[in-house]
Amino acid sequence: MNTPACIYLRVSTDDQSVENQLPDLERLAEARGYVIKHTYSENVSAVKQRPEYERMMNAAHAGKVRVLLVWSLDRLHRSMIGAIQTVLELDRLGVRVVSVREPWLDTSGPVRALLVAIFGWVGEQERLRISDRTRAGLERARRRGVRLGRPGFEIDLVKARALREAGKSFRVIATEMNVSVGKVHEALVGRARVRQTPRKACAAEARSSG
Repeated sequence: MNTPACIYLRVSTDDQSVENQLPDLERLAEARGYVIKHTYSENVSAVKQRPEYERMMNAAHAGKVRVLLVWSLDRLHRSMIGAIQTVLELDRLGVRVVSVREPWLDTSGPVRALLVAIFGWVGEQERLRISDRTRAGLERARRRGVRLGRPGFEIDLVKARALREAGKSFRVIATEMNVSVGKVHEALVGRARVRQTPRKACAAEARSSG
């Protein structure tokens, strides 16, 4: 008799696709005699809110999931604590977790919890290494003088001033120039303050010296 099962798929970046995980899971389901009843799929980091993950867990709590197929343990959670908590919670709910990358995951016995902890820790360390490499790369770019972040967006200051002198509001100017109200305010008011400051300083110095 075929056993009903669900699949949980997750990738963390836009340039990845859950379709890369699906063939392996379908082959695993066929080899184990599972019939896929529902697939939960999302493209989101494991450290962010995951609506499909929440739906899957809610279904498990409602008794609607008996077998859960995942491509690897870190698809459920990238932190050690999170991975352990998820798998053990599914165990408590009577859900059998089967993984392509960790075939030992659906075994029983006291060593299973230890293996879950170890592989969860490996996943967490990999995430930290990626983060460290990213920060190191950004720092190297800064030392080379590479400008990071979104490029600045300059507005036509002459036009903005002319519109303002014509009595136009900041919002109208922003709409006409296709920029934010804050950008217009910064260009007109912010620069005006910068120009006024030296004048005030010179005036104060003149008064003190007189």
